[in-house]
Amino acid sequence: MSKIIDYFTQITQIPHCSKEADRLMEFLVGFAKERGYEVEVDAAKNIHIFKGRPKLCLQAHYDMVCMGKAPQIETVVEEGWMKAKGSSLGADNGMAIAMMMQLMDEGRVLGFLLTSDEEIGLIGANALAFDLPYAYMLNLDSEDEAEVYIGCAGGADITAHRSFDLIEGDGVCYEIAVKGLPGGHSGVDIDKNIPNAIALLAEYLDANEVEQVAAIYAGERRNAIPANAVAVVRSAEPLESDGEVTVRVLNESPLVYAKSAQLIEALHRFKTGVRESNESLGIPHTSINLAIVTADEKGDVTIETSARAMDMDALEDLIADTLNFFEDYGFECHTEDKYPAWKPEVTDFTELVNEQMQKVFGHSKLMAIHAGLECGVIAQKYTKMKFASIGPTIRYPHSTREMVNLASVEKTFEVLNKVIQSI
Repeated sequence: MSKIIDYFTQITQIPHCSKEADRLMEFLVGFAKERGYEVEVDAAKNIHIFKGRPKLCLQAHYDMVCMGKAPQIETVVEEGWMKAKGSSLGADNGMAIAMMMQLMDEGRVLGFLLTSDEEIGLIGANALAFDLPYAYMLNLDSEDEAEVYIGCAGGADITAHRSFDLIEGDGVCYEIAVKGLPGGHSGVDIDKNIPNAIALLAEYLDANEVEQVAAIYAGERRNAIPANAVAVVRSAEPLESDGEVTVRVLNESPLVYAKSAQLIEALHRFKTGVRESNESLGIPHTSINLAIVTADEKGDVTIETSARAMDMDALEDLIADTLNFFEDYGFECHTEDKYPAWKPEVTDFTELVNEQMQKVFGHSKLMAIHAGLECGVIAQKYTKMKFASIGPTIRYPHSTREMVNLASVEKTFEVLNKVIQSI
């Protein structure tokens, strides 16, 4: 039995939320140097670790999406699954880091590329500044065993902003809340019928003809399906809890938005989730996540969305559609953190990885994923390199329900060893 699970548990105790992962970076640099590897760190805090002149480089990101109590993480194992109590786990992508640590312990002649801030726009991958001489790169950021990924979605974050005038309100002040929904990854989970807290809140406000908004604070991360949404409103008509929506009276008399109805209509009409399906791949072709709404007591409103598509033409169309939608409601919009799709392609490398996967699991299939993998970005920079992606089974990443199957970790590591030996 390898020390992978022990190494992963050790990683969970080193804070490494996106933008706040320096301690883990320093730990990994020291770990590699202690085992005789050469190490480079670029200006974006990407880490390149290598020994000898290998043909193969393993790649993962070392930041995590921190939800709930994270970065305070307490792990627990139940029926073969590792979870965290009240927080995201960070198996995405910490389990890959633990596999790499095991390989370094064994002194393998390999390259290791650990990128920074993947979870907030593939920032590290976009700023890579290393001379990477490898023929092959195996990404370890996929989340289903016995599958070899050969393509991924591209994406972009679209933000809309508008300032509203404030006026005196009337009627009773209420807090309208949707809390504690399951949440999930805004790419791989977007087609799993996970409820969006912002959409439920907007549906309630529209159905009850609420037209006086004082504040809205909703959503957690752009790349997470929102689990919580709270609005402070005023209403001359009584409001009551309904289903997932809870209502309580507040002893307050806040100012309200002069054109609250426009804001509510925009949130209610916006179609969050899958926009178009890719029948041949069996995954969404385009999707968009209504991720965060911040409407403060000064009248400033910011709406944040995350768009994904399996090809760049479809992504551009989705971006244009979203910009037009919010601009029609008087918002100023901008797009940021755009990253390319990785066009599905079968190569001798993907076939080799698929063959080794079949040897371990008895079956395998070539897949594309409706999420951003760094392969797309890196492939644009290193055009002669061939790519594939694998990983152990992880469920509900980017949420407090995140879990990883421990038997899958060991078997995926067995596949990884076979790939290394084959190359």
